Amino acid sequence: MSVRRLAPPDMQPPSFAFTAENAEWVKATIAKYPAGRQASAVIPMLWKGQEQEGWVTHPMIESIARQLDMPFIRVLEVATFYTMFNLEPVGILVQVCTTSPCWLRGSDAVMDACKKHIHPHQKTLSADGKMSWMEVECLGACVNAPMLQVGSDFYEDLDGPITEKLIADLRAGKPVKAGPANARHSSEPEGGAITLTEPSLYDGSIIGKYKPVAPPPPPKKPGEA
Repeated sequence: MSVRRLAPPDMQPPSFAFTAENAEWVKATIAKYPAGRQASAVIPMLWKGQEQEGWVTHPMIESIARQLDMPFIRVLEVATFYTMFNLEPVGILVQVCTTSPCWLRGSDAVMDACKKHIHPHQKTLSADGKMSWMEVECLGACVNAPMLQVGSDFYEDLDGPITEKLIADLRAGKPVKAGPANARHSSEPEGGAITLTEPSLYDGSIIGKYKPVAPPPPPKKPGEA
């Protein structure tokens, strides 16, 4: 594993504090753990801090360490070990899946759109400081490949032009629809479902229509008449 370090001091903010809403969430999260085990909340708290700030900062680690009564180095070890924590500003992070199903379905075109409209190199902020992108392994929507993830949302059934528009809308702060970019509702076959299409399966009309079949009698034991 490559060495992961915090951003240099000149990039760090002067301080960190959870918002009032997040502070209540943190309080409730810490309370889930038994006495003496509050350190177990370190990963959820780092994740919540990253959701709030976009990345994990030095002051954030200090604040979490104080709240959990942990040495700073212990929290730093967690933040630098797990690659899900961003240690530098990433802006809107576009995670492009390039595992085999997505690659076979055109993830190269999705990456090309990111290189063109965000930055030629992954894990690098765009010139306007608003976005970055990175290549990731399977995001779990192989049937809707190719796809990418932004925050907690997944965008599926992509191609180059669709990805370019998605990037432009994200950069402009416009609302974007998560899920398949084509006519699919979820992960049914393209063109619509071809099995389990009988309406009576779902509208309740067959309830009580068929009587349950009595199970067969148990087999007789040897010697029984």
